Amino acid sequence: MMIDGDPATSIAFSTRGLTKTYGQGDAAVHALRGVDLDIPKGEIVVLLGPSGSGKSTLLNIIGGLDRASKGDAFFEGKNLSQMSDRDLTLYRRDHVGFVFQFYNLMPSLTARENVELVTEIAQNPMQVEEALQMVGLGARMDHFPAQMSGGEQQRVAIARAIAKNPTVLFCDEPTGALDSTTGRSVLHVINDVNRRLGATVMIVTHAAATAQMAHRVVHFADGAIRSMQENAHRVSPDEIEW
Repeated sequence: MMIDGDPATSIAFSTRGLTKTYGQGDAAVHALRGVDLDIPKGEIVVLLGPSGSGKSTLLNIIGGLDRASKGDAFFEGKNLSQMSDRDLTLYRRDHVGFVFQFYNLMPSLTARENVELVTEIAQNPMQVEEALQMVGLGARMDHFPAQMSGGEQQRVAIARAIAKNPTVLFCDEPTGALDSTTGRSVLHVINDVNRRLGATVMIVTHAAATAQMAHRVVHFADGAIRSMQENAHRVSPDEIEW
């Protein structure tokens, strides 16, 4: 699923023949089977598919958390597959924000302190207070995770991810543990991050309705891309039927 254009200027991510196999022989699991994909800069892209279809594996490889077995993955024309471990660490530090289904907050730290963990190592961070205000938690900065709802904790996780001013934001089932009302509020925040920061956003989800807010939707099955479509009309998270 390739897009015409200069990959150095218009494409955030490209993969060519991307393959990931776990194990060997009869026990081998083929998580990705030669995936070719282009992701334009500045878009919200939703990856849809059942469990085990390869969505999270793709996200982990282009996010620098895992390596492909074969093939290449490029970020703005730079081959992630050929980077050293140190260079991948720098890539994650300087360019990538991660949001997961489970918030992974430090329970002994306040919301402010959880976000500070990232700003202390980022090259060009925003102010901690700005990041928390952006996700609607300006009044909750000094609360601990145990004093917050699930949606508030997820918004702290998003604030932590965006505080480094990332080029890309990867969200793996960001609303999977939330009810519909709270989930919509989190999707609002993600949409706002894309609009205000210009970050490329990739969302892995089982919730097909989430695709309505995306610029582009990629359907996975059995480690391969089955289809990709652009949304002619995007909807607000408020209009998504859960």
